[in-house]
Amino acid sequence: MSTETLSRGSQDNQGHNQGREQGHGQNQGADQQAAGLLARARAIVDPALRTAVDGMPESMARVAAYHFGWREADGSPSAADPGKAIRPALVLAAAEACAGRGADEALARGAVRAAASVELVHNFTLLHDDVIDRDDTRRHRLTAWRVFGSTEAILAGDALHSLALRTLAEDGHPAAGDAMRRLADCVVELCAGQQADCAFEQRSTVSLDECLAMAEAKTGALLGAACAIGALYGGADQQAARAMDAFGREIGLAFQLIDDLIGIWGDPAVTGKPAGADLLVRKKSLPVVAALGSGTAAGAELAAIYALDRPLTEAEVKLAADAVERAGGRAWAQGASCERMAAALEHLAVAVPDPAATDDLLALAELVTRRNR
Repeated sequence: MSTETLSRGSQDNQGHNQGREQGHGQNQGADQQAAGLLARARAIVDPALRTAVDGMPESMARVAAYHFGWREADGSPSAADPGKAIRPALVLAAAEACAGRGADEALARGAVRAAASVELVHNFTLLHDDVIDRDDTRRHRLTAWRVFGSTEAILAGDALHSLALRTLAEDGHPAAGDAMRRLADCVVELCAGQQADCAFEQRSTVSLDECLAMAEAKTGALLGAACAIGALYGGADQQAARAMDAFGREIGLAFQLIDDLIGIWGDPAVTGKPAGADLLVRKKSLPVVAALGSGTAAGAELAAIYALDRPLTEAEVKLAADAVERAGGRAWAQGASCERMAAALEHLAVAVPDPAATDDLLALAELVTRRNR
């Protein structure tokens, strides 16, 4: 990547930021709309999730209930953060968008099993990712593997994966069979993305194209599947479902770009993770790879820090974050997230030609690209 490309990304992002400042009131309205959609999705889908988890063997159900934030480690009720429910909200919103104006709550409830299955798969990946990455905290408390051990967390995740497919298999909706195939294919792609992510840690160099392909598989695939499955439940044909899948993948990449920025510059009080968490473990996230390939002096400084054969000090983590920024990695990631959103809107227009039917999907897409944790 050239310094000219990074500079252009910075200029584009500055213009976008100015536009966002002008539309601050509009953003607040979109945030409120998205918050309502997430709350509705959680209220509709949670009963199906609890029913699925209650059907697990008690030992695994205890781990899953803790992970979902419903129970403490000792089994007592908990009011912990259960997560945002972005993926099930996308399923419901896509179903309603593809059904057209006038779609009602009954349609959303008809897609409840599909939305629950997507959320079960998402949490299966979280349980496994926390073990693989050795993450200590999630949603401001200890991860399941830190509480119950790696074996218990992995097995609970495996069970959630099976429950997701069973949830669809038992659904009588005409789109359930296609949805199950899409979700199964998505899990294979997710695993390939996770494998690539782990492999990158052992390599001294990773190209930006490789990193973007990994991010699409690891993050974009499930958001794409959520949108496509919702579209099918809303009566969409295969062409529209493919366009919705592309829409979800693009917002997934935008999501990952923002997530990678948070992994370096996120506020620990908000994220629940230490400052520079990704740099501390020398993760080759998108801003880091962009900086390493920038051909700048700052990029070389970052490479030298990443090459150290020992744990990084707090001061070195701060130096690494500064190097990523000076090399243009931060500005590039911010600009790239905006470009992905623009591409997502083009795909959405193909899937749902009526702009009035896409308000909820747009509100959710905006939410994931303006998140801070």
